[in-house]
Amino acid sequence: MDENLIRKYATIMRELELSALEINQDGMSVRLERSVAAPPASAVSSSAHVELVSVQQSNAAPAEPVIEVTSPMVGTFYAAPAEDAEPYVKPGSAVKRGDVLCIIEAMKLMNEITAEHDGIITEVCIENGQPVDFGRVLFRMKETV
Repeated sequence: MDENLIRKYATIMRELELSALEINQDGMSVRLERSVAAPPASAVSSSAHVELVSVQQSNAAPAEPVIEVTSPMVGTFYAAPAEDAEPYVKPGSAVKRGDVLCIIEAMKLMNEITAEHDGIITEVCIENGQPVDFGRVLFRMKETV
């Protein structure tokens, strides 16, 4: 994908005050993310996190299936029940369906996000205390049978 096109998408994100944008085109996937606080116009290219990912060919053997746990709401992500407590999960943690993975605070309400599958957490995709949007990937995990 052309760098100028990516810069154009980053400009559109800033103008529309979007925090994330994903484009799939010509076998390539581009995901742009930026912090919630809008940077000055001159800093757009450095504030946008750009990740280019090749899309797997349909005839290629699929890698281990990865489940992405996404945010069901807009709010603030908390990895633990209290500031001084251990996080609910970290990479390598085994979870069962219904186990609490994190808390998202929305409008002063603490909402527990639970696992919908049994599995192993492979990645925590967001830091404690960060704001999240609807659909933001919080965790990646491998499903266990």
